[in-house]
Amino acid sequence: MSSQGVPRGAVLAVVHEPVALSPGGPLVLELRGPLGPADAETVAARLAQRHRAFGVALDSHRPGHHTLRLTPPAAGGLAALPADLLADLLAPPPPGGEILPVTGHQQTLLRAALAPAPTGTPVGTGTGGTGGSSDGSDGGDGGGVEQLYWDWSGPFDVARFAAAWQSVVDRECVLRACFDWVAAPRLVLHARAEADIAVCSPAAVTWPQLLRRDRARGFALHRPGLLRLTLLAAEPGGGAGAAPPRVLLTYHPALLDERGVHLLLREFYRAYAAGGILPGGERRPDLRDHARWLAGQDTTAARQFWARAVPPPRAATRPGRPGGATGQSGPGLLDTRLRAPETFRLRSWAALRGAAESSALHLVWALLLYRAAGVSGPLPVSFGVQLSGRDIALPGAAGIPGLLDSPLPMTVTVDPAAPLASLLHQVRDTLLDLAAYPWASTETIRAWAPRPPAAPAPAAGPVAGPVAGPAAGVGPLCGAGGTLVRFDGPLVLPKVLRSELAAQGVHADTPRSAAGAAGGPLTLAARHDTAGGLVLGLFYDRAQLADEDAAALHSQCVRLLRALPEFRQAQASAGQLLDLLARAATPRMAPPVPPAPHPALTVLRPGHPHADVICLVTAPGVPAGSYDLFVRGHRGPEEIVAVHGDGAPGVLPAALHQAAGPGRRLVLCGCGPGGRAAYELAQRTPHAPGMVSAVVMTGIGDAAASASALARGVRSVLTPPP
Repeated sequence: MSSQGVPRGAVLAVVHEPVALSPGGPLVLELRGPLGPADAETVAARLAQRHRAFGVALDSHRPGHHTLRLTPPAAGGLAALPADLLADLLAPPPPGGEILPVTGHQQTLLRAALAPAPTGTPVGTGTGGTGGSSDGSDGGDGGGVEQLYWDWSGPFDVARFAAAWQSVVDRECVLRACFDWVAAPRLVLHARAEADIAVCSPAAVTWPQLLRRDRARGFALHRPGLLRLTLLAAEPGGGAGAAPPRVLLTYHPALLDERGVHLLLREFYRAYAAGGILPGGERRPDLRDHARWLAGQDTTAARQFWARAVPPPRAATRPGRPGGATGQSGPGLLDTRLRAPETFRLRSWAALRGAAESSALHLVWALLLYRAAGVSGPLPVSFGVQLSGRDIALPGAAGIPGLLDSPLPMTVTVDPAAPLASLLHQVRDTLLDLAAYPWASTETIRAWAPRPPAAPAPAAGPVAGPVAGPAAGVGPLCGAGGTLVRFDGPLVLPKVLRSELAAQGVHADTPRSAAGAAGGPLTLAARHDTAGGLVLGLFYDRAQLADEDAAALHSQCVRLLRALPEFRQAQASAGQLLDLLARAATPRMAPPVPPAPHPALTVLRPGHPHADVICLVTAPGVPAGSYDLFVRGHRGPEEIVAVHGDGAPGVLPAALHQAAGPGRRLVLCGCGPGGRAAYELAQRTPHAPGMVSAVVMTGIGDAAASASALARGVRSVLTPPP
């Protein structure tokens, strides 16, 4: 909750008692939290404005206790709350703020950020990444960040630096954005946010330590400001050879892509050159305009294209042969540079055959996937290619910072006997086909893929939301065990701006990437440096690709790129190029570790045999540590159990019936998406009448605020044992 009368970070609890409704009767909800009458009226007014089909009535009993009655549409009535209404109730927009839907690739990245911790996490801790450790401190999402850094060259004014970034935050709505995932993934735009800037002394922390600490800190995704800056001050003395100030920029990949960050950097330098104030008002178009454009797209042609272009099940997707566990963990990064003359030769070779050097890179990667498959004869291979998403028919889209890019699966057939030029043209033409639909995503492609006749038809909305799983007959898509190839075009500061900075003695250095969130097991990123050379960065998951194998794969990729210009003959085949690696060992990759199965029900704390049972429903995105704090803080006689909201439909009802036992009632509750899962579980579980006494739902906050809200709601419905 956020209003003038509500403390910052406070979380609302909503209590619902499942009862049989008369036709057209209202759904009754109790609001429990730090809400005064005026704040409760604001919540009710927003619901009435955004959901006009419902009748909304509010009774205020006292501060912190209000009754909300929602009368469903007269036509047929309604037995359950829609997801969007539940989201507006539990997580209303902040004053002056706006809400946008999260769709496409951004939804995939947000789901990945909210995924459960891989191992060793107790059932009661919820899931990783969104706000709080078990001790109630503010938490983050661990490695789900990207980091760029550069050395500052020239005079450095910290106050001016901070003012310039605050000016950019005031202008760019993406820097005032955060996420809400209570019932449906949404992007929340705040009217105001503060630039997050910290200054560190080189005497207190080394550069490697700073990188590790910053990465481990992560982000609280429910709070605005998913980009921060850390300054490592210059070494004392400042003499010859002393390290200059270094700037570390950290952002969450679910909010921004790298090109969007470079657009923001350009605005920052404009503000810094102007003394710390960015001229002009808010940028338009921005994320709001892009969301409206996206919602208006006709998907007919895209659906037809992807119905025939999805990767086949037998497509090769991994550049290494199956291997054992690596014994390593964490992200890895390798960089190799092709000198400017080598890059020019590669570009000329591709241009003479009617293609760009990016197609040459795609060709080489397709050959490495084919080689790892260990087959003979033609074979389809598939990998993700990153499209910027800014060359769409929306005026000004090229200047919108945000997450507009999307990885799409490129599938080509590699035939070692066919000419190299044929494979080059195949990857070129496939990329041109993909470029017609840069707003598509893995989620929409899964929904549009062919399905067996008995399967339900996919939804026909403009951009489909998440689906239950991959369509039958569809091969791996990017982000689902595949690899990604990214070709980052240069974003050079305008010459006039560079001259203004140079006049003040400031040289804008090109940012470099640190090993961050690779977005999958392996990403190959290519970019040009200032000298015209091609830099190839390999970001990889060390748990799947050991350092030695990553180095071998990277070296083989570079070797093939350097050798391509030597194959000038029209009939030079793909197999002849691969023969250069005949004596090189094929890298090995460990298989992805499947998530551990969840038990249907876990007893977190035994209680009095005749007392009620508190059932915590876990789901991806429950604020981490909130359930631990609730269990430790609860002093009543109730037994506390946990169930998983994503369990099999037939398992949970039986588990809940077993937990309640004769004469005991259940209080189903959860924080954030766990609350929605609890509500839906109460709706679909055929219990005996009165078995589920109440459902307690909360919004999203840090661990302490979420646990406190949950405790308030639970206390309001508990009954003492007989």
